[in-house]
Amino acid sequence: METDAKKPHINVDYFEDLTGRIDTSNDTGSQPDATGENIGRRIKSIREAKGISLEELSHMTGVEVDWLARIETGEVQPQLGTAIRLSKALDSTFGRLVSGGGEKRYTITRKSDRKVVSRSTSMKGKKQAYRYLSLAPEVKGRHMESLIVQLEEAPDSERSIHDGEEFIYVLEGRVSLDIGDDHFALEPGDSAYYLSTTPHLIAAAQGRATILAVLYSG
Repeated sequence: METDAKKPHINVDYFEDLTGRIDTSNDTGSQPDATGENIGRRIKSIREAKGISLEELSHMTGVEVDWLARIETGEVQPQLGTAIRLSKALDSTFGRLVSGGGEKRYTITRKSDRKVVSRSTSMKGKKQAYRYLSLAPEVKGRHMESLIVQLEEAPDSERSIHDGEEFIYVLEGRVSLDIGDDHFALEPGDSAYYLSTTPHLIAAAQGRATILAVLYSG
């Protein structure tokens, strides 16, 4: 009598059903997605309302003026670490920049209601670094951001450093994680928690990988 094969400790199909795959239909397109444009518009709106010039914001964050200008026009999309630095400099909540301010005390996010995918661009290679879905964009005044992130292979060795803390859980694929001088190869079911003030780089080890990420911006 045949018996069922032993089930793996993480069922990737379950998570695909739970979250849905991140749409890659515009991978080769030259136009930024709507959410990426919104991030740029929100940054520009807050910056101008506070009377801060691009040069001043560049000095406050270490992000080049030209890159800031391209972010604001939606030509490129900031990586999450850059968005956190910008939110701190602009005295705005991180979530307000990446997915809007929100007006609710809590949120239940159904798969069918998940928000538009946003892309993040590598500052050095100017290539797509990852894509993400915001899972709780409607909670007002939140300090955590929960995301489903589809990682690409690292286009360069650019590391991120910013305030806050991060937790990641690998859903699918193999992940390469550098924290300080240490390197880790993560498989589905593995997780990591680290302070974002430590230089870090996370990417797909090969092809693409999908993670659950929770970022606390403090």
